[in-house]
Amino acid sequence: MSDGLRGVVVAHGALAPALVQEAERISGLTGILRAVTNEGGGREEIERRIAEAVAAEPSVVFVDMPCGSCFFAAMHLARQTEGVRVVTGVNLPMLLDFLNNRTLPPDEVAARAAVKGTDAIRKP
Repeated sequence: MSDGLRGVVVAHGALAPALVQEAERISGLTGILRAVTNEGGGREEIERRIAEAVAAEPSVVFVDMPCGSCFFAAMHLARQTEGVRVVTGVNLPMLLDFLNNRTLPPDEVAARAAVKGTDAIRKP
């Protein structure tokens, strides 16, 4: 792993791998983000996948929605694992901000990502 936090993107179906692929393509940074899908698994299986992706490293887990099995699995793991923070509503701007600021503490990176992700939502 490179210096800094690990990022784990957890989402329904093929969304997580697609977001990771595009964030890597845009940023040029690879091997920092891990994709976890909910496909074929309940909360416990998704939590196992997230734990494997986190690998007991300080991490920010980006989840697609603030409810459902992905969210509940991520939150359950975060409550049991020091240095793991969860941010919901994952989008490309927040992942790109994470990639460029992953040397900051988990709380700070998670807060920045939430702000960046929210700021990216606009109604023209």
